[in-house]
Amino acid sequence: MKFEIPYYKGYKELTIGEERVAGVLTSRSETFRPDAGETELVRRALAAPVDSRPLCEMAKGKKHIVIISSDHTRPVPSHITMPVLLEEVRRYNTDCRVTILIATGMHRPTTREELIAKYGEAIVEKEEIIVHDAYKDDEMAFKGILPSGGECWINRVADEADLLISEGFIEPHFFAGFSGGRKSVLPGIASKKTVLWNHNALFLANKHARAGILADNPVHRDMVFAAEAAGLAFILNVVINSEKKVIAAFAGHVTKAHEKGCEFVSSLAMVKAIPADIAVTSNGGYPLDQNMYQTVKGLTAGEACVRQGGVIIISASCSDGNGGDFFYHLIADQPSAQAAYEALNSVPPEKTEFDQWEAQILSRILVKAHVIVVSEHCDPKMFTDMHMSHAYTLDEAMRLAEQIVGSDSRVTVIPDGIAVIVRA
Repeated sequence: MKFEIPYYKGYKELTIGEERVAGVLTSRSETFRPDAGETELVRRALAAPVDSRPLCEMAKGKKHIVIISSDHTRPVPSHITMPVLLEEVRRYNTDCRVTILIATGMHRPTTREELIAKYGEAIVEKEEIIVHDAYKDDEMAFKGILPSGGECWINRVADEADLLISEGFIEPHFFAGFSGGRKSVLPGIASKKTVLWNHNALFLANKHARAGILADNPVHRDMVFAAEAAGLAFILNVVINSEKKVIAAFAGHVTKAHEKGCEFVSSLAMVKAIPADIAVTSNGGYPLDQNMYQTVKGLTAGEACVRQGGVIIISASCSDGNGGDFFYHLIADQPSAQAAYEALNSVPPEKTEFDQWEAQILSRILVKAHVIVVSEHCDPKMFTDMHMSHAYTLDEAMRLAEQIVGSDSRVTVIPDGIAVIVRA
């Protein structure tokens, strides 16, 4: 059997004997065909918002409207969504000040080149765009105490808006349940101290902090509080396929529209785990596979299928390196993955370190299985330092895996690891 596994802006090929393939897990989004084009789907959602007045009506009389927008690490098709949003908020209010606030969370700042690639040059030239910086305490506003006890601080630009709205996309998220909705505020435009608390070790060890779960998820609970405290009044969230094309859109009330979108994604993405000796997956290609930090998300799909002591092969360019030196050192500076896992799981919420959550999940996966990262864009030493292996091709990775689990080992293929919700 031949497979095309997403990698950077293309694919890597893999051939496996049919008798060894235990199964293939894909989202039904690949076969879902919407009944309208991308822009029309967005317009329809805005015309029929969930449990909300139309956005153009909400914008009437407002002096300063802030639109929270995802950063360079998210494949939100803002070149489609943002023009429609801007048109909508200005329909009955041409004099208002509009600010696009880039929700970087704790990622590096989005560059001008990345903004142009995301929105197009016209929007970057004409609109006011502010890139959130979670490290500048003097630019934050206090919004209360999270349900879990941490302090809620958000970007002051959002706090001072007459109307706060956001755009984003919904996909399974490996510990928040789903992306989108409330996540544009926390971690999107939250202070470093708030993000660190929300991403603490106790939360991530919770059995409900998993892909596709919102109920009783402590991470999600805090995020909802933050969005409501910030006054997030309206959202536009899209669902995309592997080609990054919009296949559905949901707009309206911050929680109710998001929940409706999550139900749709679940109907497409939920799959039953197929246990195997080897799991082959990806992080969905660019921009989601541009660093090792983000690539941990795709690994969780492989984790759900691979047996104890097996091998997960993930195709990820990591063209931007490790994604954060803190993340790298939390794993690399420990003598083993087991040592890293034990150290990270014992950190109390108030002592949460930067990027600890991603390292905690990666170490959990490494304790269960060997990981081989397939990349031709990154120094192999980065992976080996982090207790993983490296290969340049999927065929090379399969040969390495067979040395560990045997040449007759069974293989589960998950072409896009972040597009599915794998359940036992």
